[in-house]
Amino acid sequence: MTPHAPHAPHVDPAAGAAVKAADRAHVFHSWSAQGLIDPLAVAGAEGAYFWDYDGNRYLDFTSGLVYTNIGYQHPTVVAAIQEQAGKLATFAPAFAIEARSEAARLIAERTPGDLDKIFFTNGGAEAVENAVRMARLHTGRTKVLSAYRSYHGATSTAINLTGDPRRWPSDNGSAGVVRFWAPFLYRSPFHAETEAEECSRALQHLEDTLAFEGPGTIAAIILETIPGTAGIMTPPPGYLAGVREICDRYGIVFILDEVMAGFGRTGKWFAADHFDVVPDLMTFAKGVNSGYVPLGGVAISAEIAATFETRAYPGGLTYSGHPLACAAAVATIHVMEDEKVIENAAHIGETVLGPGLRELAERHPSVGEVRGLGAFWALDLVRNKETREPLVPYNAAGEANAPMAAFGAAAKKNGLWPFINMNRTHAVPACNITEAEAKEGLAALDAALSVADEHTA
Repeated sequence: MTPHAPHAPHVDPAAGAAVKAADRAHVFHSWSAQGLIDPLAVAGAEGAYFWDYDGNRYLDFTSGLVYTNIGYQHPTVVAAIQEQAGKLATFAPAFAIEARSEAARLIAERTPGDLDKIFFTNGGAEAVENAVRMARLHTGRTKVLSAYRSYHGATSTAINLTGDPRRWPSDNGSAGVVRFWAPFLYRSPFHAETEAEECSRALQHLEDTLAFEGPGTIAAIILETIPGTAGIMTPPPGYLAGVREICDRYGIVFILDEVMAGFGRTGKWFAADHFDVVPDLMTFAKGVNSGYVPLGGVAISAEIAATFETRAYPGGLTYSGHPLACAAAVATIHVMEDEKVIENAAHIGETVLGPGLRELAERHPSVGEVRGLGAFWALDLVRNKETREPLVPYNAAGEANAPMAAFGAAAKKNGLWPFINMNRTHAVPACNITEAEAKEGLAALDAALSVADEHTA
């Protein structure tokens, strides 16, 4: 079923064909073999939906790339961008301007602890690059520890910090990155059987890694508060607090990457708020302005900010704190407050998505585990629930990935655009999705999982 959107533009296949032809002739797409892709020509989007030139409408369970936290084309944010463009469309970052100052103030009011200084970037990868640079300069150390199941961005330092296979072609062993295993009970590297065991063993593993690397050589430990693309694995109680204590003991900077999990995605302003943990540096992007204009940044503690009080910070970007992006952030934060978007994400997670996904897991042999919170969920798809063998191998491609490809095609046929990574599908819709829309997505997932079930043992 692919219904027509009531607010879609008129159907125009010829226009869609022209858009597609120009794309294929000139656009070089990321993370893709250019001759093997077939991008959909999108005619428009609104709220939780988008549609093509043939009038096919899709409920977007990806939120773009997990960033349209308030959905597409929110009129308040669109109007704020238009107003800012008419007033001051751009200005260099060395000056104080209203949109930039107000965005920084609103963000600082919501970050945990004393993370009150905001360094603006154009996106999440640049935020990670600068957070690591700050940590290295602050400590005078070089090495950074990151988890294997992680994604931190595609720029030079960020991709080296990343754990997933997208790192491999660009890996540089001399980049000063050391990896460790973060907790993940369903596929525990520590042979744990309870969350308490997983937490204690993961912290001991981190301690052991530090001991052999030399704690005095480590500038920072970076973690996604709740890993996103790697699988939405909520850390067990006490883990992040334990990492905070380890960092304090050895003078290591603790960086939390909230690029995907921040700004309402988990049902709180930041995922760190679930764990009562304050990092030294926190990166953000995506949901800060729902991706309407590229924006990211680093929230900086008082201690690290003081390092650069009389010493110049050697970093910057031409478009840092771009007025249009900051105006969009100001409007987005106000929308989240006024329309209770964060409360809605928590409510939908607790009453619709969580229970609905767990009910699907009971009925479908292909669903090994459901995990998440707010509007941030993952289904771990398996061939066998007892052995937990993934539905497709790690980093599968081509024929080896056929079961997940079939699942994805079935979801789209039923009007749902799915988020798929390896053997998982993530349910990450707009944080202001309605109960009816969430249930529509669950029904489409139900049908698509029946296709995945055909590949179970």
